[in-house]
Amino acid sequence: MITITGAAGFIGSALVARLNADGFNDLVLVDDFSARPDKARNHENRTCTARVDRQDFPEWLRANEGQVQFVFHLGARTDTTEQDRGIFDRLNLSYSQEIWRLCHEFGLPMVYASSAATYGGGEHGYSDDHQGIDQLKPLNPYGDSKQQFDLWALKEAEAGRAPYFWAGLKFFNVYGPGEYHKGRMASVVFHAFNQVRETGGMKLFRSHREGYADGEQLRDFIYVRDVVDVCQWLMHHRKDSGLYNLGSGKARSFLDLTRATFDAINAPYNIGFIDTPADIRDTYQYFTEADLNKLRSIGYDREMTSLEAGVTEYVKEYLLKDAVL
Repeated sequence: MITITGAAGFIGSALVARLNADGFNDLVLVDDFSARPDKARNHENRTCTARVDRQDFPEWLRANEGQVQFVFHLGARTDTTEQDRGIFDRLNLSYSQEIWRLCHEFGLPMVYASSAATYGGGEHGYSDDHQGIDQLKPLNPYGDSKQQFDLWALKEAEAGRAPYFWAGLKFFNVYGPGEYHKGRMASVVFHAFNQVRETGGMKLFRSHREGYADGEQLRDFIYVRDVVDVCQWLMHHRKDSGLYNLGSGKARSFLDLTRATFDAINAPYNIGFIDTPADIRDTYQYFTEADLNKLRSIGYDREMTSLEAGVTEYVKEYLLKDAVL
């Protein structure tokens, strides 16, 4: 039995779809199913053994730990504009600590979702080497909640209080099918597709930093298919515990991403610019790029999907067909 928290969310639902496709049907899906009916399309057609409400999962795990072989903890509050630290302390930190402790107690391997938001402005680079993690300075409460859990996990592991195998994945900018419910937090591909269909054009954030032209802010965009490939590989690998970057390894501009979306729709470029909203302007990342050397060093050798190939597949096979994985 494999458990997946955040199973109705973007990355979680993509992982469930991949596991089903590979013949893993004894799955326990964990999420706030009743609270988020807008996510129904992401899980209603999945094959599983049970669906468990997020708040009931720790108790369920205590009662059923003997049947569980692996825990994917991908559920989290991911709104980078949320300023209430109490929400993140409860949903991202304390809850994750409880699941970690249970996995340690019951000898269960665990992969959990960290975030590239932990790197903040990038002043300390983008290396996932454990020695430099405590220097990172996230720019918002969401990133800080992920950073605090990473630091706690490293201390627990050092003290011998960790699952026998664990991996914290620092997700960079993930895009792909299944993000329709994310609203403002959905990828630029999703927003560009809808804006082009509705207005014929796309508005990107203007640059508010010297050295970056409008639309030339650089991010590491990774297709969700590559993310679940890594998750599945780690499920079988089960050694070399630690924190790992998970991006494409190549920074690309928002203009690149948007032009690829126009190309996939077969529409002429029509790109304008608006001011970055004031509530995120001071904490906006202008450059991210995953250092993948550590992940490669433990044996993961699959090539990441190129930006153009990923956007084309997402638009043509999912957005234009209004489909999910």
